Amino acid sequence: MNLLIYAPAYNRIRDRMPEGVTPLLLHPDESLTLNGQKVAPEDARFDIAWASTDLYTKGPSRANFALLTAAKGLKWFQSGAAGFDHPIFAKVAATGTIMTRSDAQGIAIAEYVLARTLEAFHDAAGRAAKQAAHDWSRHEFRDVWGTRWLVIGYGAIGSQIGIRARAFGAHVTGVRRSPAASDPADAMITPDGILAALPDTDVVVIAAPHSGDTDKLVDAAFLAAMKERSVLVNIARGRLVDEPALLAALDAGKPEMAILDVFEKEPLPPDSPFWDHPRVLLSGHCAADSPMNIARGDEVFLGNLKRYLKGEPLRLVVDFNS
Repeated sequence: MNLLIYAPAYNRIRDRMPEGVTPLLLHPDESLTLNGQKVAPEDARFDIAWASTDLYTKGPSRANFALLTAAKGLKWFQSGAAGFDHPIFAKVAATGTIMTRSDAQGIAIAEYVLARTLEAFHDAAGRAAKQAAHDWSRHEFRDVWGTRWLVIGYGAIGSQIGIRARAFGAHVTGVRRSPAASDPADAMITPDGILAALPDTDVVVIAAPHSGDTDKLVDAAFLAAMKERSVLVNIARGRLVDEPALLAALDAGKPEMAILDVFEKEPLPPDSPFWDHPRVLLSGHCAADSPMNIARGDEVFLGNLKRYLKGEPLRLVVDFNS
């Protein structure tokens, strides 16, 4: 059984690879080798494939997807990404390939959300300005304790956010289409209950995938229903937010702050009003950029590889029809 794998990723896990799996190595220079021999892309044959975290961030990911979409007989593709809304993933799945995603990013994204929410609650910029001015005046801040959070999209990432917010003493309501009793939240609702929940919510986190149902989910009506002094966080996809409506709402003072890691157009244009808006904390789609994701992503793949070889159900299978 041949496995298409990024060479640096294979070097990390080679001592843990099970027998019967032969690596088809994709090197940083886009060359391919099998058992030490060079292979032309048109001659590449592989049964399974893994796009590791470092392949996406540092490697020849375009060459990798060119191989995937041209593959004949590819049975299973493990993606190192959490999202799967890019058309290339559906194109790979259309060949009949089973596709699984990763939940390795959940911890890093959850810590990003908590860190930036604390930054907003504590007015960290104001505190830093006082230090720079040698100003010994007092500095009030808001507790996370006792606040109410609404996490829209309570899957692998959303639940990690909820767990950490609850550890700070927040009340967390998760939103997903099919809530389960085991969901680690204080309450669970379905998407049709979002608008009713917003007036009592201090922090709203958007963690849902983009789809026809979630496109422009955060629109003028959504924003108007939000609580005074509330904070909106988007670490999902920019297309879930009506950006002109959000700018108008921020100018009106509700929500009080928006924490945005994703935008409809990326990179964010230099002339975007979000850059300098006093009520916005933004970053460049990097909420998951922890080096620990690489090791966690390796574990996701190795765990699923063991299941695949045993004929057991795979974790994190993507259903493109849902």
